[in-house]
Amino acid sequence: MELATAGLADADDLSSITVTVFGLGKMGLPLAAVLADHGARVVGVDIDEETVTAVDDGHAPVSEPGLQALLDEYAETRLTATTDGQAAVADADVHIVLVPTLVDDASDPDLGPVLAAAKTIRGGVSAGDLVILESTVPPGTTAGPFAEAAEPDGLTAGEDFGVAHCPERTSSGRVIRDLTESYPKIVGGVSDAGTTAAASFYRQFNDPGVIEMPNATAAEAVKVFEGVYRDVNIALANELAKACEDWGLDAATVFEAANSQPFCDIHDPGVGVGGHCIPVYPHFVMNRAEETPLLATARAVNDGMPGHTADITASLVRGAGVDLADASVLVLGLTYRPGVDETRFAPAFDLVEALRDLDVTVAAHDPLLSAAEIESAGASPVTDPTDGTWDAVVLATGHEAYESLDLDALAGAMRTPILVDGRDFFDPADVTAFTYACIGDGTSEV
Repeated sequence: MELATAGLADADDLSSITVTVFGLGKMGLPLAAVLADHGARVVGVDIDEETVTAVDDGHAPVSEPGLQALLDEYAETRLTATTDGQAAVADADVHIVLVPTLVDDASDPDLGPVLAAAKTIRGGVSAGDLVILESTVPPGTTAGPFAEAAEPDGLTAGEDFGVAHCPERTSSGRVIRDLTESYPKIVGGVSDAGTTAAASFYRQFNDPGVIEMPNATAAEAVKVFEGVYRDVNIALANELAKACEDWGLDAATVFEAANSQPFCDIHDPGVGVGGHCIPVYPHFVMNRAEETPLLATARAVNDGMPGHTADITASLVRGAGVDLADASVLVLGLTYRPGVDETRFAPAFDLVEALRDLDVTVAAHDPLLSAAEIESAGASPVTDPTDGTWDAVVLATGHEAYESLDLDALAGAMRTPILVDGRDFFDPADVTAFTYACIGDGTSEV
């Protein structure tokens, strides 16, 4: 089987191929733009007509550093968009799927968008094409249901056309840099030819190179395990921080000393874990492996941190003599990560819910979100954190804007100046006007 990408190993760029990219979201559109920047003709495919129109008009529908500049240069020339995926596939050589993979209400993997894209590819794929799944999926998906869904009558995946898993390894706010210069690309095909073809493709634009895995399932496991590692280690930090609270110890001081030993790397505790990766990927293993008690425990620990933070806040408010039914609490930061306007699985949303369950009136401020987005979390939107007689303020996301927050004005406006720092964000020397507690600092009782 000779694939359309066979000549890339000796090529200077991607100008010899046409690529379709399914999914023009925060990861997919930057990938499409980077491919265009390296010479490929790219057709982005998305089910959302407004997204397609925006891309064709040269407007980035998602915020990502460097993306608009690439659209300014390549939109309507090397980079176009469409909702007709089947037609786009018929005119292309390489087809990349980078659509969301989440979990349903039962925490089972939802492969619906991935398999829908594969079925669209089936309608236009030709012998010699290369189909790449970049979406993070449970191990076994690419060689199993994905390849089966993409396989048309008369062609066999892995024999007549290449299929490979090459997981995205990018983070919001730095996607273009991660695509080209941060980490080696992981590739694994359902056949050796697919692995080789995918490796040649990614070496054209990823400076750190490629790590070729034995097969697609191994490549899938790499990405999933990266997220699982982080979830488990964050859970360890959170559990040890809670132990420090019980013992009256400052977790940050203890962790720093422990981490002076090179084999120890205790992470930072916090309000919880959010985003479309870390809270999701453990379920991709738990759903497929027979025994994963550690992963289940880690998920429970991290999912419990918003409630724990709410309990710390409630204890301090009660200690100040305020009935919770009369209390007003302001949450600072709702997005799952500082500087990124993404709220998927954001623990601050669970914090708001936990506070409301305690009969507390909750307001929230986030410099990246609209009033409607804040209201969707169940909190009243606030434009100026210092303009309110709060009984407590809880920092859930450490946005850069909060580095210049006037803490004296905030404390002066509050009815009971209580500050709960869910990210060890503030310098203790700057919060002397508050009754101050940080997760794991050993000063508060739940």
